[in-house]
Amino acid sequence: MSVEKVFNPKSKIEVLYTLNEYKGDAKLIAGGTDIVISLRNKIIQPKVLIDISHLEELKEIKENAGVFEIGGAVTFTQIVDSDLFKGNLYGLNKSAREVGSPQIRNKGTLGGNIANGSSAADIVPPLIALDASIVLESKKGQREIKLVDYYEDPVRVGDDELISKIYFYKPKENQVLSFSKLGLRKALAISRLTISALLELDDEDEIKTLRLASGALARFPMREKEVEDFFLGKKLCEENIEKAILVFQESLDRRLDGRSTLPYKRIAVERMLREALEEGKNFSHRVVKA
Repeated sequence: MSVEKVFNPKSKIEVLYTLNEYKGDAKLIAGGTDIVISLRNKIIQPKVLIDISHLEELKEIKENAGVFEIGGAVTFTQIVDSDLFKGNLYGLNKSAREVGSPQIRNKGTLGGNIANGSSAADIVPPLIALDASIVLESKKGQREIKLVDYYEDPVRVGDDELISKIYFYKPKENQVLSFSKLGLRKALAISRLTISALLELDDEDEIKTLRLASGALARFPMREKEVEDFFLGKKLCEENIEKAILVFQESLDRRLDGRSTLPYKRIAVERMLREALEEGKNFSHRVVKA
């Protein structure tokens, strides 16, 4: 490996100054689940590593005045264990539980997962469905980007920047976040398809709010706005789910035209969309009855 120095800064400020000093030659390491592989395969060859895994200010999960904040170095296990992500936010908990193995969940971090930019990142679609934003910090200051824009636009973490936190607003009590995943295996599977839905129904099962996000169906995780637009103001029933599946499949036909994975994914989205919507609907009914 090409690494010449490893820093263990005592604060976030020290991290930002070190990044600025070694701009272009430094990489952050927290869980190391992605970067260690890239180092071994010589995909990246930084001269400096900056270890942020021990910085408690980057490992906090909190809610304040209806805003949830998750530090960039928070692990998937922390999300699974947090009582904040139960109830109508169970889809976030579920996506974290289905990341890799226990060892990866214990080490892998939210910020690293986002920065890596994989289209198959499990936890990203639920965060997109929650309309989450990320905060990027450098010595020069900070900037905020909607997570969906981070993937859709050519925006990436700068050489001197750190993903310090991810935040989103608390959903209403009758809004439910669901998550559905299809992998090659149940254990250690890299996602082949994920769908997450933030769903709000009225008393007649008519959809008032729907934010639908997918992973591994394009070059990056994204909102499925054609399906959202189809459903708004319609009742969540079998007939409309069947029609929505066709809308989804037609969108895939345009997006993945010529790709060998298209036939498989056309079939897969039928099950995954149905599962995500029905999970949300069933949870909504439990909330109403309670």
